[in-house]
Amino acid sequence: MRDPDHRGNRQNKTARSHWRTALSALVVAWTLGGSLSASAQPAEAAALPLDDLKPGMTGEVWTVFQGRQPEPFSVEVTGIVRNAIGPGKSLIVCKLTDPRVQNMGAVSGMSGSPLYIGGKLAGVLSYQLQRFETVRYAGFTPIADMMEVARLPIPSTVTPPPPLPFRPIEGKAESAAVGDFSPLTPVFTGSGIAPNVASILQPQFEALGLSVVALGGNLETDAAPAAPSPPPPLRPGDAVAVALAVGSITFSGTGTVSRVEGDRVLAFGHPMLNLGLAELPMVSVEIVAILPSQATSFKVANAGPVIGTINQDRLSAVYGELGRMPALIPVVVELPTRQQRRTLNFSVVKQPQITPVIVAAGVAQAVLGSNEAGLAQGFRLRTTVAYPSEAPVQASQLFAGPQGFAQGLGEFTRDLNLCLFNPYAKAFPSRIDFLVEPLELNPLAVLEQVQVSRTMAAPGDEVSVTLNWRRFQADRTREVVRIPISPEWAGKSLEVVVATGRLLDELTGRQRNPPAGQVRSFSDYLANLRAVRSNEGLYVAVLEETSLFIDQQAVTADLPGSLERIAHGSDDSRFQRCLALAPLWEQRVLENQLFNDRVRRPLRVAE
Repeated sequence: MRDPDHRGNRQNKTARSHWRTALSALVVAWTLGGSLSASAQPAEAAALPLDDLKPGMTGEVWTVFQGRQPEPFSVEVTGIVRNAIGPGKSLIVCKLTDPRVQNMGAVSGMSGSPLYIGGKLAGVLSYQLQRFETVRYAGFTPIADMMEVARLPIPSTVTPPPPLPFRPIEGKAESAAVGDFSPLTPVFTGSGIAPNVASILQPQFEALGLSVVALGGNLETDAAPAAPSPPPPLRPGDAVAVALAVGSITFSGTGTVSRVEGDRVLAFGHPMLNLGLAELPMVSVEIVAILPSQATSFKVANAGPVIGTINQDRLSAVYGELGRMPALIPVVVELPTRQQRRTLNFSVVKQPQITPVIVAAGVAQAVLGSNEAGLAQGFRLRTTVAYPSEAPVQASQLFAGPQGFAQGLGEFTRDLNLCLFNPYAKAFPSRIDFLVEPLELNPLAVLEQVQVSRTMAAPGDEVSVTLNWRRFQADRTREVVRIPISPEWAGKSLEVVVATGRLLDELTGRQRNPPAGQVRSFSDYLANLRAVRSNEGLYVAVLEETSLFIDQQAVTADLPGSLERIAHGSDDSRFQRCLALAPLWEQRVLENQLFNDRVRRPLRVAE
């Protein structure tokens, strides 16, 4: 018979073994600077020099998996890839040993998650290594490289950001090549945007190198406040986002706080848009979930209020300050619905290429994303672009229903870009307003026949131009335009042209975006935008083929050669000569219709 105390002794040994295991784990956690709870990450940890890192070291990376509370996950240092990003810019390679992260890999939104080893801050999660590897690894930006960004001077005055540099589109589902690595792609989520609107605009965002999805939320539904919300006590590992628009339409890219020094914040560990000096809203974030993917996993988030400004967007980090409101452009889109007038209010960054696309997204949402818009027959879109010290630029454009707007969205965006980007002055609009006016009848129309009463005329005569046209799903209608023959046209071979405003601009050499040498000031540039012909209705014009001498935007027909030589000698870039059709007379008709026609007929005026 066995000793009755044998089982008790065995249980005591097991308990002592468990105690020793737990004590060892506590010692290891203390030695590595780790924590046993989700609230003990070092707030201002000392930096760990890159040369002190050794393969096999273990550490913790802090990030938000859900909600607002950061949590740690474990990694193991594999080694350092020297000069991987550039001369003197290395990459720390770590194996993701935590089962939660090993299953999904590095996630877009974890960018900037701080890595602690031995209680010191070694670097931040920033790079994805391949995409379909069987064992998950990630690249970390050394903390010393991020601190370089923190030491860059912050300008005291706000200047418009430079044009967006070319950046290849990331986040595609194609297989990455062996050994490929890339920054964790900033996924911008659009809240207040319907999926069909995001899909229509996707090609334009991709052309800018931006990965945009519609799956995102926004806790703030009004336009950006005049002052940012009181900044929360940010901690390393907290979620934070960089926004391109805030308000009822919000576009934001989620990342993670890397380091906090007073009111200054380092985050991401890689560039957001690679703008250098920037002026972008920093917003608080609530993480809803992480969507794992074999291609690009990302965090689904609700963007909160503006809490500060990102003013450095560099190779190794983004850097900003809490409590300062960035300079943004307010945008208002008014849309009458069957029950009440609906208004979208949002503010967008001042960036020449991004701003037009996001503004177009807001207008598209008003037109395509409403249950009560009642725009099936068509609508008129009135645009007013205001400037601080210039008269506004106003435009009116017809669209044949939501689908017609979707088809013309690219052209609408390009026209809007002319108001936002110019080579003459650092000037952005102070406000942009849109008014959507529903139409009772579809504005589409077809010009079926053009009849000119005579091809030969004498000075003092009157020539009639009869337009036979048809409204959408309606009977044929006639419009007669009478042209008085001027004595100044005697002996000339002319043309009678019936065309849309845009086509007539092309025929007469009027450029919506003239060469920089022809326009010498921002005021002249805006004057040229105001002078372009409307694309509503048709123009009946009498044109003469001639040699045009262009002095900036002043046009002279058949300038004597002696005067032209003098002008070219003084400033060759300012003056140009071209063969074009000069308008002698014109009249706009059928203003509430949308055509796409151009008809040319000869007209000879006797001596």
